[in-house]
Amino acid sequence: MKKKTKVKTAMRKSAGSPGPVRKTESPEAFRGMAEKAVGQAKETYERMSSAAAEASNLIQDSCLTAAKGAMEHNAKVVEIVRANTNAAFDYAEKLLAARSPSDFVDMASDHARKHFDAISGQTRELSALGQRVTLAIAEPLTAGAVKAFRPI
Repeated sequence: MKKKTKVKTAMRKSAGSPGPVRKTESPEAFRGMAEKAVGQAKETYERMSSAAAEASNLIQDSCLTAAKGAMEHNAKVVEIVRANTNAAFDYAEKLLAARSPSDFVDMASDHARKHFDAISGQTRELSALGQRVTLAIAEPLTAGAVKAFRPI
């Protein structure tokens, strides 16, 4: 007993076309488009992967710069606190040596003037340090952003 099998024809009528279309033409066309799309996707992935790695490195470098800047800032603050504490103890010693109320007032006004000058200088130093660190952090990020948005 032989089994009957149906063999599909190589021709079919496509929707909207007046005549039959060969089945072998469509898969080859789709295969070509798919290979082209896969190639473009791989190329885009490689570019995006490279850009992401570069951005990650920029961010890491900026974070390291920020951490170093914070350490410098903290060291400067400790130095300032030490200087101000020493100045306060020196002032207290001088006040103990005051012989009259006028000496006391003279020492107090002299100390206030010196302390104001010292605080002004310390503020300028901390401000300059903060600006320098901020620029050091922002410069590579800005350059990276410009590079990232530049046309390919």
